Amino acid sequence: MSITPAKLSTISLATFGAFLEASGTVIEKIVLRKHKINSKIYTTFEFLAIVLSAIPIFLILSKIFPAVFSFTITHEAFQLKNLLILATIILFALFANLLVFYAIKWEKITELEPIRLAQPLFVIILALVLYASERETPPQVLIAALVASLALIFSHIKKYHISFNKYALAALFGSFFFAVDLALSKFLLPFYSPLSLYFIRSVILLVICLFVFRPKFNVASKKSWFLIAITGFIWVLYRAILYYSYTARGVIFTTLLFLLTPIFIYLFSYIYLKEKPTIRNIIASIVILLCVLYASLINGYI
Repeated sequence: MSITPAKLSTISLATFGAFLEASGTVIEKIVLRKHKINSKIYTTFEFLAIVLSAIPIFLILSKIFPAVFSFTITHEAFQLKNLLILATIILFALFANLLVFYAIKWEKITELEPIRLAQPLFVIILALVLYASERETPPQVLIAALVASLALIFSHIKKYHISFNKYALAALFGSFFFAVDLALSKFLLPFYSPLSLYFIRSVILLVICLFVFRPKFNVASKKSWFLIAITGFIWVLYRAILYYSYTARGVIFTTLLFLLTPIFIYLFSYIYLKEKPTIRNIIASIVILLCVLYASLINGYI
């Protein structure tokens, strides 16, 4: 029996995707901090888990959701232009992962979440610039970006100085690099199935990390490997759903759908990491969330 993802309700898809993203983020935090694994080594291990997790997902779910999980690559994917786009995606994805893992290893997730919430706004702006189908270029988008940026700075002001430490900056640049990675991916989705694109991207990133970082696999305990394996499955499912939604509903509307993630992150961080969000964190997150919603609204995606 084949089920088309279009039959799933928008709310269900968004909630499940947001749940996956929040779950993966919190588990990463647990492994990086409590299990004391170097962020560069963790990056390598996670790509390994993603690649290995994708194989059974290909074999099982491709029969149920072929539009999302089949292994499909057309000959156009090997044109020089598309290979250069893939190389650019891989470069930005590599630095994005390294920066974000470095940040969440040493800083509270609740403290970084207002910064990470800037990523959807970056994605929306890049989508407007890159794709005519998603572009109307209203000036209100620029205003929303300015307001979100000010809210971001406000959330890190402590008394009389700005608390924008190196971990916050790493999270900010990492979020922007992830936004570039995500926005560029739509160029290649006509030539790959959603899971195929993520699989090829992850395989190449794994090879690069193995060559550059040369990790020793015994530095992670059995419990750490178990948690890393779980995140591998989570990110494969999450990114496949995200990519499919890009093709079915567009980048901007998809970005809006996945904005439930911070709610789950705050909840999971409080339950499992005992991290309480500050009032400023909550206010900044709400402001940035409203800016992204507003940017989506004026482009007719709500």
